[in-house]
Amino acid sequence: MRLQAKHLMSTTRRNFLQTAGVTSVLAAAPAAAAPKGPNDKINFACIGFGIMGQGDVSTAVTVPGTKLVAVADIYQGRLDLAKERYGKDIFTTRDYREILARPDIDAVIVATPDHWHQQQAIDAMRAGKDVYCQKPMVHKVEQGAAVIQAAKETGRILQVGSQRASSILYAKARDLVKEGVLGEVRMVEAFWDRNSAQGAWQYSIPPDASTTTVDWDRFLGTAPKRPFEPVRLFRWRNYQDYGTGVAGDLFVHLFTGIHYVMDSNGPNRVMTTGGLYHWKDGRDVPDLMMGMYDYPQTATHPEFNLSLRLNFLAGGGEGSGFRFIGSEGVLDLAVGGALVLKRKPKETEPGTTAGTFSKSTANQILKDYRGKYPVQPASADGMRANTEQRWVLPPGYTEQYAHHANFFEHLRSRQPVIEDPTFGLRAAGPALLSNVSYFTKKTVHWDPEKMVVKA
Repeated sequence: MRLQAKHLMSTTRRNFLQTAGVTSVLAAAPAAAAPKGPNDKINFACIGFGIMGQGDVSTAVTVPGTKLVAVADIYQGRLDLAKERYGKDIFTTRDYREILARPDIDAVIVATPDHWHQQQAIDAMRAGKDVYCQKPMVHKVEQGAAVIQAAKETGRILQVGSQRASSILYAKARDLVKEGVLGEVRMVEAFWDRNSAQGAWQYSIPPDASTTTVDWDRFLGTAPKRPFEPVRLFRWRNYQDYGTGVAGDLFVHLFTGIHYVMDSNGPNRVMTTGGLYHWKDGRDVPDLMMGMYDYPQTATHPEFNLSLRLNFLAGGGEGSGFRFIGSEGVLDLAVGGALVLKRKPKETEPGTTAGTFSKSTANQILKDYRGKYPVQPASADGMRANTEQRWVLPPGYTEQYAHHANFFEHLRSRQPVIEDPTFGLRAAGPALLSNVSYFTKKTVHWDPEKMVVKA
């Protein structure tokens, strides 16, 4: 059963089993009530019906009270697919502006290549549409301010499509950090491993791709002009002209989760390295990237350091996750899986190095030591063993559904969404600057409050 996102932030804060060594199922809110009538439906359209667009639509249509009415894509085959899946009455076009001109459309999903995000999101908001924009919100850091400003001026809602921020798993992790269960968190680790051609974006290229079936000039948009080359369209993530590489596609998810859990606006220093080692298929972005990030002290949390890695040739298998490392415990979060808390035994005494001195000196040290720290009985609370707690998602729950449900719910309430343009830029900023650091081989300084690069 699909689970609705309403009240996830509150339900995840209660009814958790707190017994050491026991697995607990996170609580999710019940499914949303069905709309009362046709007028309650939110009509939405999709701009960019590729892999992500199709995934977004397949999830969005399961949210009660929504209806897909139109699809825009520059490849005819994807428009044909939209009608195959959702009915011949679906309006299709190669020009997204025709969708924005329709008064019967309330919201749009923007799932086009990254270099189109800023313009299409702004155009949609100025046309009176609310927007669900795939991550990263923008192609270049300097484009973000215009998206934020457009949302303010138009009063439209924009949700960035990085679903970690709507997950009850991340909400539980956030609670544990806020409650001080981990003690002082000074280090966070995150990783994403892949080991397949599909994972490395070697997507299929349809045999009918041609200048007849593809609107090549519309795809290029503001990117440099070049002759028709279908590999650049169907594997656009591999090229800086249209995509943002591993950092913009995947690091941004990790930043979203970290910023949400740690209640942070982002790092102030970005340093990355890596290389193109295996997938030498003409791409101009790395297939391995490692990053180090310094996070400043805030009103709610002391400064901490973050290490990220992403590897497209990970022989140990695929997966991604986080480790929040505190002075009193470690929190492991497996993406789409479980949350595991490991806590160290409570220290009742600091110990000594008396054995490294002469016998007489050692005896004196031990005498003084035991005067301060008498031997505790084995049954005392301070002698408890290591404890482990685990939380798992309830059956049928997906953070993708929760994120879309959050978006549509707030279209009705007109309350701020969980991942607005400001949050989106603060997640995209360090991800995109990871590319800048990689290609320039320099450290990049970022102001996470003002969201600008510092000299």
